[in-house]
Amino acid sequence: MTNRRDFIKKTLLTGAAAFTAPSLLHSENEIPAIDTLTNDVNTQADESNPLIVPKNNGLRITGTFLDEISHDIPHQNWGAKEWDQDFQYMKHIGIDTVILIRSGYRKFITYPSKYLLKKGCYMPSMDLVDLFLRLAQKYNMKFYFGLYDSGKYWDTGDLTWEIEDNKYVIDEVWEQYGTKYKSFGGWYISGEISRKTKGAIGAFQAMGKQCKDVSGGLPTFISPWIDGKKAVMGTNKLSREESISVQEHERDWNEIFDGIHDVVDACAFQDGHIDYDELDAFFSVNKKLADKYGMQCWTNAESFDRDMPIRFLPIKFDKLRMKLEAAKRAGYDKAITFEFSHFMSPQSAYLQAGHLYDRYKEYFDIK
Repeated sequence: MTNRRDFIKKTLLTGAAAFTAPSLLHSENEIPAIDTLTNDVNTQADESNPLIVPKNNGLRITGTFLDEISHDIPHQNWGAKEWDQDFQYMKHIGIDTVILIRSGYRKFITYPSKYLLKKGCYMPSMDLVDLFLRLAQKYNMKFYFGLYDSGKYWDTGDLTWEIEDNKYVIDEVWEQYGTKYKSFGGWYISGEISRKTKGAIGAFQAMGKQCKDVSGGLPTFISPWIDGKKAVMGTNKLSREESISVQEHERDWNEIFDGIHDVVDACAFQDGHIDYDELDAFFSVNKKLADKYGMQCWTNAESFDRDMPIRFLPIKFDKLRMKLEAAKRAGYDKAITFEFSHFMSPQSAYLQAGHLYDRYKEYFDIK
């Protein structure tokens, strides 16, 4: 037994020496230690600047949606501490606007709404509207309140279903939060439409007017999608054969803008439903229409990838870069994203999101 213990001890010591020897005694032809290798790589990257495209050549993201319900992406189960940290990360890259993408979806809600609770919605464990308003005030940001989504529009295709509940939600929220927080900066009319959506003009008119009337004219905006080749909701495909032409897009949205521009101040088209070589054509039309009707032209620069079979993962940096560069070429007024906390935050559940944050900072020279 003694001889056996000695044998095992010598074997372990020999193995340990084999692993440590390269780091202690390496020559020019041997692999350097891990610490040394890491330092060498970091030094070279700082000195050589690996980007081969012009830096700071796109429209910076200055706003983000806050997706609290997480309808089709995993909930991150953050508390006040994590949300505070995320607002710090946002602030560091220049985000000055946060938008609650919806205050509720079907039965899940973000604040203890007396009206919606009576309608059968579930009691939330946190008042996220109050938390977001307090954090926006702390970090000198503007908060846009996203209206309630009953789900009836998605079931029927008729946006007018969303007017009734929001009559009560708008008044309730303004009384409960809007008069209390200076950070309450506007409204997001959360019905996502494409074109020729039944009841869209009337619904945007009714809800936009009420938002403005109750709040003394605070700004409102919408974020529709372009009916392009990647508009494939509810299917397993990544693209489709049919897609709208630039001319059809202009004709349809000229009609919609004509009917809503007096109560909707900005339009942030989602940028992920068209291909990257179509960006300039559609973006120029969007800006032309917005200018015609005195509206702000924003872009909703999606930071998740629609080209992947897995829904949804953080986008490849070059794709986001090309979209932001196209928005700058078109003269857009603002870039917001869906959505920082899942797809760009260093503390996201997705490891790739923190890397996207780093690449974004490198490109825009943010230290």
